[in-house]
Amino acid sequence: MCDTAHGDPVCDSCAVDFFPADVHRCRTCALRLGPAAGDLCGRCLRDPPTFDATITLADYAAPVDGLIVALKFGHRLEVAHALGHLLGRRLAAAAPPDALVLPVPLAFERQRERGFNQAREIARLAARTGNLRLLTDALVRIQHRVPQEGLALDARRRNVRGAFCVTAAKEPAIAGRAIVVIDDVMTSGSTLEEVARVLKRAGARQVVNATVARTP
Repeated sequence: MCDTAHGDPVCDSCAVDFFPADVHRCRTCALRLGPAAGDLCGRCLRDPPTFDATITLADYAAPVDGLIVALKFGHRLEVAHALGHLLGRRLAAAAPPDALVLPVPLAFERQRERGFNQAREIARLAARTGNLRLLTDALVRIQHRVPQEGLALDARRRNVRGAFCVTAAKEPAIAGRAIVVIDDVMTSGSTLEEVARVLKRAGARQVVNATVARTP
């Protein structure tokens, strides 16, 4: 990020500068708020989402957006390891100790094209660093849809409706547990809202999102 110090690939100084822990955000959706604002944004006050909280490392802006692009489209998997480690440190301090970590799954077609699921790669390191249990086969994507990028809010919600399910074999593991859902970027929250709806229907008592970046 700074090209002046050794990192993996983020050095300690850049971690402090670009992933600060003291940003005032909505406790539910992690939208950045002004210093005089309360704990909830206007949207979460008007229409509370199904998920209970969101943890994020940074806004989706330079230079963090470049790291995510390098991971997703440049196959820079070492970026996933660095981001997962940073996210895991946040989870160690903020996630319920009995939480299960689930990555947002990609459609089979998209994962075949890309060769990996960036959320799963981030989740591996996040769970290990946060000393949490990782489940990679509990949440599955059962419908391939067009990418969310470029869609309006209502279209995003319709686009992911019915796209996920919890496997029957893993429902007992989900029931009554706190779940941390890992994704790389949260924009409108439509995907994470649908995931939370499916997990709550399967019996999850609490759903916390953990993302690398939140679109302002």
